[in-house]
Amino acid sequence: MKALKLFILAMIMAASYSLTAQVAITTDGSNAAASAMLEVKNAHKGFLPPRITDTNAISNPVAGLIIYDESCHCLRYYNGSLWSDCIGTFTPVRLISVYNSTTGKYWLDRNLGASQAATSSTDTAAYGDLYQWGRANDGHEKRDRGTTSTLATTAVPNAGNPWDGLFIISSDDPHDWLQTQDDNLWQGVSGTNNPCPSGYRLPTETEWQNEDNSWSSQDAAGAYGSPLKLTVAGYRYPVTGGLEDAGAEGWYWSSTTSTQWAISLNITSGNTGYRLLRRGDGCTVRCIKD
Repeated sequence: MKALKLFILAMIMAASYSLTAQVAITTDGSNAAASAMLEVKNAHKGFLPPRITDTNAISNPVAGLIIYDESCHCLRYYNGSLWSDCIGTFTPVRLISVYNSTTGKYWLDRNLGASQAATSSTDTAAYGDLYQWGRANDGHEKRDRGTTSTLATTAVPNAGNPWDGLFIISSDDPHDWLQTQDDNLWQGVSGTNNPCPSGYRLPTETEWQNEDNSWSSQDAAGAYGSPLKLTVAGYRYPVTGGLEDAGAEGWYWSSTTSTQWAISLNITSGNTGYRLLRRGDGCTVRCIKD
């Protein structure tokens, strides 16, 4: 009987420990940080909270409850009496736009991924991200993102594949990130993988040409002096993933393709031009309002 009591006591103590111990959900087997009760660690996946359309459907929410509100597309938390406003509003989603009265077009006021509209042609805070043509904003576009030589077999982002969120490099023609080229990517507001905010899309080559023709000069000075205040943000080389020409040239994707290539607006201190570019290059995206 005494042994049974000791066994039960030991089980209670073990259960108590398991309920109070730190928990780590990791891919590398590491322990939770000392200050965390729960730590989730993964280099290629995020934490997904419950997605709720109507917060009124949650009965008796507890203070501190966090959800993703699908009606306003943001995180919110309950403070014990009210649901908070949106948490984490990103600048491009605020749809700050500029207008060119000559072309009659509205554009976002900054490059995708930039923290501000440019204050100079070489304003690094306004450079933004560098996208491979036709890819969604899955993280590969970040300037310091790692590389992989595994070509994508699908254009679907974040599908649990080894290339998700990585800059895909290729030393072979046509230097595309996708095994089978697809001209239907990035075509319009509802185009597959359109990285722009709602109501915006990639401009066509013709739309870039119309903007270019309206500038005071066809060069970096004219591009920055325009309503768009374009920068010379450089590009990523598709063979090595290296960053090239930042501060010297700008490369802005259009949605237009030509055979195996995609067309980009190139901006230098001496001129502007339209180049047939490898789709695996990492270039700047500026969105136009549909």
